[in-house]
Amino acid sequence: MVVRYSGVRYRDDRGQALPLLLVVVAVAMVALVLVVRAGTAADHAARARTAADAAALAGAASGRGAAEGVAGANGGTLVDYEAYGSEVEVVVRVGVATARARAERSVEWVPSGRRTADE
Repeated sequence: MVVRYSGVRYRDDRGQALPLLLVVVAVAMVALVLVVRAGTAADHAARARTAADAAALAGAASGRGAAEGVAGANGGTLVDYEAYGSEVEVVVRVGVATARARAERSVEWVPSGRRTADE
């Protein structure tokens, strides 16, 4: 807006704060959406790693059915299960994240009446 005062033109700055405020609010909203999405992705990744670790341990101990059950109990879906002798590798998906884990079944034989090295 232009205002005349004693024949001289002056520029009036009234009303300039509103567009600036709208830009700041829009940038803040976009930043908030990006932070929430990044947080959700990080949460899914952590949950997928936990579910994959647990599923691999269960699979090594009791087989594919146990791995599927543990993955589901941890909020995930068993995508792949492969057993190589005593070693198991699983892939679990939680939300948008996928994690891979391996576990190996091992048996330590301790003669009766003897202590292990850990005791």
